[in-house]
Amino acid sequence: RGGASPLRRWQSPVRMEVIYGAGVPPSQRKGDGYDVRQYAARLARVTGHPVSTSGAPNFIVIIAGEDDRADALRQAAARVPGISGDSLRALRDMRRDTYCAVAAYASGPSANTYTAAVAVIRAENPDLLRLSCIHEELAQGLGLANDSPAARPSIFNDDDEFALLTTHDEKLLRMLYDRRLRIGMNAAEAKPIVRVIAQELAGGPV
Repeated sequence: RGGASPLRRWQSPVRMEVIYGAGVPPSQRKGDGYDVRQYAARLARVTGHPVSTSGAPNFIVIIAGEDDRADALRQAAARVPGISGDSLRALRDMRRDTYCAVAAYASGPSANTYTAAVAVIRAENPDLLRLSCIHEELAQGLGLANDSPAARPSIFNDDDEFALLTTHDEKLLRMLYDRRLRIGMNAAEAKPIVRVIAQELAGGPV
């Protein structure tokens, strides 16, 4: 919904798994599966946080058509503890002009630690659009939840100018997972630390 919120991110390793709708052909499954695996490895390198596509999943990536999405979401709810079918209703009832979306679930003492996530990508999207959805929704599911017109060059900007994760976005993810920042921090607490990290990444004052 935008606006200020506490700092949220994952503390435990992120383990992604793709669930395909019954109507997704083998060739598309092969290509999309490869893209998710490669991107998960990139997210791990960028954040310094464990992100993989092996082990018991806690981040489900659904690639399904309009007719298959509800069944894929039921499978997701059965695969990840703590996710109910009711909590996935918004993803089941996505508007037809929504290409993709993600829901991340936070728990822990301050309810700001992500423990599960589900991303939904329309299988009928063209190849580049599906790839751009993988880039944006999986990154947002790690904690960069909001879009901003001030984020440039960035996929976290609704002007659709950038389709794939940029070097600027990589810096944002690296900052989010820097250990100097604590889960649950508000913007005022994080700002001076973020400024120091930004100066380090830029190699000078920012």
